Formats: sequence, C-alpha cells, structure tokens
Amino acid sequence: MAAQHARRPNVIVFISDDQGYGDLSLHGNTHLQTPNLDRIGVEGAQFTQFQVCPVCSPTRSSLMTGRYNYRTGVVDTFLGRSMMDPREVTAAEVFAANGYRTGIFGKWHLGDNYPMRTIDQGFHESLVHGGGGLAQPSDPPGGNHYYDPVLVRNGKHEKVPGYCTDIFFREAMAFIDRNKAKPFFLYIPTNAPHTPLEIDDKYVAPFKAKGLDDVTAKVYGMVKNLDDNAGALLADLSKHGLAQNTIVIFMTDNGPQQPRYVAGMRGRKGTVYQGGIRVPFFFRWPARIKAGEKVGRIAAHIDVLPTLIDACALKPPKNVKFDGISLWPLLTGAPPSWPDRVIHTQWHRGDAPVLFQAHAARTQKWKLVNGVELYDMENDHNETTDVAAKNPDVVARLRRSTEEWFRDVASTRGGYEPPRISIGTPHENPTLLTRQDWRVDPGHWEVDVKSKGSYDITLLCDETAAAAAASLQFQSLRLNAELPKGATRHEWKNVSLPIGAGRLQPALIVGNKPAIVLYLEVKKNNAR
Repeated sequence: MAAQHARRPNVIVFISDDQGYGDLSLHGNTHLQTPNLDRIGVEGAQFTQFQVCPVCSPTRSSLMTGRYNYRTGVVDTFLGRSMMDPREVTAAEVFAANGYRTGIFGKWHLGDNYPMRTIDQGFHESLVHGGGGLAQPSDPPGGNHYYDPVLVRNGKHEKVPGYCTDIFFREAMAFIDRNKAKPFFLYIPTNAPHTPLEIDDKYVAPFKAKGLDDVTAKVYGMVKNLDDNAGALLADLSKHGLAQNTIVIFMTDNGPQQPRYVAGMRGRKGTVYQGGIRVPFFFRWPARIKAGEKVGRIAAHIDVLPTLIDACALKPPKNVKFDGISLWPLLTGAPPSWPDRVIHTQWHRGDAPVLFQAHAARTQKWKLVNGVELYDMENDHNETTDVAAKNPDVVARLRRSTEEWFRDVASTRGGYEPPRISIGTPHENPTLLTRQDWRVDPGHWEVDVKSKGSYDITLLCDETAAAAAASLQFQSLRLNAELPKGATRHEWKNVSLPIGAGRLQPALIVGNKPAIVLYLEVKKNNAR
C-alpha cells in the first residue's frame, strides 16, 4: 500500500450524457436515489458553480483539451461539426506521455475516422460507439440498440453482449485489473441517459409506481443503472487497494433534454441558462482531498485538464495554451485571494458562430446572456430578473470581453472549417463514412486522399423503390451508375482517386426524387 501511495495517482473521469444537475439525490431530487454518485461528492469535493457547454461534443472537446471548443474545431454535435482537430493535444496524450496507461470506454463524439479517433488521440485501449450515441446515423450498417451493440474496439467493429452502460463499466473494470500495477488514466463517458430511452423495465417500474410519466421514469431508470455501475466501480477500486490513491471525477456534459426536476434552475439542454450549463462536478481523492469540501468559485470544463496536470505533477504539453486554469489550489485549501475571471460559453447550429448568439459570459457575480440579459448570480441563482438596465457598465464590460474572446477563438484555426477525414492510409482501411460527418449544401464529406492507388468505393442506401441513378464526385473525378429497383448498394471498383483534399460527394436519384445516401465505404486495394 505504501508503494501505491508513493506513485502518481490513478485518474478516472466519469461523465454521463444529458444527466442534469437535478438528477441526483444529493441535489434534492426526492424521486431518485443515487447513493454511489452522491458518495463521490460526499467523500470528495463538490464544485457548486461548475459549468459546461449546453450540448455534448463541445463540452467533451474542452474537457479533453483544456481549451474552448471553438479552438478545437468542435462547434456542434453532428454534420461534420463535432470532429476535433487532430492537432489538439488531448488528456489521453498528456497522460500517455507521462507514463500512464490510457483507456476509454463509452462515448467519444470527437471524430469516428482517422486521424480523429480515440486510438489516434492518445488512448491505448478503446471500446466506443460511433458519433453521438447508439441508434444514431453513426451506427454501422444495420443499426444499433443499447442492448448487444456493435461497438468499435481499437478501430475494429465488434458486437458486444449486454447493456451499453454495463458493458462500458465492465470493460473499465477489466482495464483496471490489467493495469492496476501502474498508473492509469481511465475515461468513462457514457451515452446514458441520452435518448433513445432504452433500459430494462426492472429499473423503470419503481419510478412509474411513484406516479412519474413514462419518459421521466425511463430517464431515472437509466440514471439508477449508472449509479449501480458507479457503485461497482468504487467497490472494484477498494478490492484492488486502489481507492485511496485514485482520483475519481464525476460530471455530466450538459443539462437534461426532457423537462423534469432541475433544482429550480432556468432552461434545459441547448440553452445557456443555468439549467443547460450548470452540472455536477465531484472530485474524490481520499489520499489528498478532505471529504465534504464545497467549492463555490466558478469553474468549467476547460479547467479539468490543467487541474489534473497539477494534481498528478505531470509534465504539461509543449506549445499548448490552455484556456482553463488549475483548480488544485481550491481543492487543497483556498488561497487568501482568488482572482475573478470571465468564463465564456457558446454553442450554435450551423458552420460558424454568430457573436452573442447562444452565448453566456460568467463572472462570480454576473452573467451576461446573449449580450443583452444580465443576471446577478449571487442573489438570483435561477435567473429570474434581468438587471441589465440597472447595470449598463457591467453589460458594456462583459460585451467587450465577449468580443475579444470571440475574435481570439476564431483566430486559432483561421476560421471554422472542419478537419478532414484521411483516406488511403494504413491506419484505417476501409474507411466507413457515415451521415454523422456528412456536410450539407451540397451533401458531401470533407476528405483528404493521402495516397495513390486503386480504390473500391461502395455506396449504401435504403432499398430503392424504383430504378435509380447514383453518382460520385471528387475533385476532377466523375462516376455514374444505374441501380435497379430494390437495390441497397452500388460498388465502383478499381477507382483511381485523385490525391489531396476535396469534397467526396455522392448523390442518389430514385425515380425523379433525391434519396438519402446512408454510407460510403472507401477501401484502398493492396494496402499495406
């Protein structure tokens, strides 16, 4: 045990999906009991003013990098807008460079293809689903469910028996067992309790018996399953003698999607009011952190990686400018003074953000929403009264801060163009392109063909109701084909793809109407 305490701590970051601040008994939910999730907070420190983005991919990119999501290339959750620039340095890469074994089990949502996959971004072991969740367009052909899903293990599809959350925790505990003799960084980002609300009725029935509606009962059932798995994880750490010297972080990615108990806060997922961006953040490390600490200073997703670097005494990455700060001084005894700061939160649909649209600028006392609404967060936690007219100087100051921030994050990558998927590399062959990263107007994938050679390209679609015409364009290449009624695929063989970047643009016309292309598989022949 002494040897374990002398080494650097293990780190487990557990983040759930669409679980709001109010989805914990610790936060006053009288219908839902979450003793194991609560325990992480009770036995560690609770940040009571912790904020994230109002949707998942942006939060996850900031969590992984310590940087605002707009710097990373992640602006939204689908249509190619949730692929993270592979030049970003992730938490997994930082820990791996410091001698840690790294693993992820669950939801990545920052790129399904090379060079943006988990295994390209620092994770030694990986079992994840595609895109933003199961039963979404990122699923492999044939679809998926929360039970017995097809997942991606270290880059290869594999059907795994069981319920998704149980699978991810089971695999996480197996990872711990394999790596308990050396420090590890374990990331468990679940897709629950995100829709579709699939969970065994044994978890739902107790909540329906309390008179809750079907949707809320299913959500709470999924959270209860999460809590059971969290309990098993904590017990596993104790079994291996690792509990004292393992940092366990629990947080969620945004507010709830559906209406339910939100501890009185305004708004839900997708909004920058507190109900959309204020989430639990618990930090448990029995060897170093006093149990029961509550930290009321504002903090955010961008602070997690800098804090872990500080707590674990890691060598930070070179030439990386974090937007976040280390919260370690707050965890180990608040300093005599803690400077105020402005934390910015913005998210949008579309390819590029608009200044002040769906944006919040937060200081300890003030919060400016959309550039015009001002709330006194020390006296009006639930954002009921707009006090902008009474405090024009504060509004002006936070507007200036937002304008400076907006220019700064936009300049990081020279704009908001998405990263490109690499085609024809030994790292991923074949490459399966899904509608998760399909760009619109016109429909295409942004790709970069890396090597000359012969390629087989397969278009997959729903069964055609009539004879159909398929086409494919890339740079100067133009391909056409006729599909019979009832077709679900067409393969162009031995295609010479031009090298370089461009739009890989398929199209399908059934009868006289455009139809959906579900997937495009690109396989380089004789690849080595």
